[in-house]
Amino acid sequence: MVISLSVVAVVLAYLAGSIPSAVWAGKIFHGIDVREHGSGNAGATNTVRVLGWKTGIPVLIFDLFKGWLAAMLPRFLVAAPEGSEQMMVLQIVCGLAAIIGHVFPLFAGFRGGKGVATTFGVLLALHPLLTLTCAGIFLLVLLLSGYVSLGSMIAVTMFPVLLLTLFRTPSRLLVVFSVVVAVAVIITHSKNIRRLLRGEEKKFIRKKKD
Repeated sequence: MVISLSVVAVVLAYLAGSIPSAVWAGKIFHGIDVREHGSGNAGATNTVRVLGWKTGIPVLIFDLFKGWLAAMLPRFLVAAPEGSEQMMVLQIVCGLAAIIGHVFPLFAGFRGGKGVATTFGVLLALHPLLTLTCAGIFLLVLLLSGYVSLGSMIAVTMFPVLLLTLFRTPSRLLVVFSVVVAVAVIITHSKNIRRLLRGEEKKFIRKKKD
């Protein structure tokens, strides 16, 4: 029974992650595919750039929510004892399934986004206080630099650093997962890193000229 619930949770998590909010919002409300415009990424940042805040913010919220929901599914389904290492394993696996679903969505031809918002949703379910701290770091970097990509990479990299220092989690699995996620986010932002080094990365927040 527990194994069956675990399989169900993982499958549902992938399907939840596969819901392409940016793609569907663009097609339903604007008649365009955001993947064919801007950066070509099916994420909240590109949605804001291409379709505006009124569409981008709901997309961001939904992508965060589906990551949080996926990681919470094992708890909702009581697929393992609460607080056990088995529960943490299932939550992480479901979180990964949702992130994979976002990057390779079943409902959008396996062409999705980079999964940053969905990843933050997963981390929010696993460690709310630390995730909110990293969200604050993201906003600070964004306001100071204007770059979403830089803010995302720094925030997700700080998660395992703070997890090992200030927050001192007893779960080694969570530490390993956070390191893997940080590395994965940096890899998926390789093009952004090259553009940042060349000074060609587009700023999300443009400073007004005097």
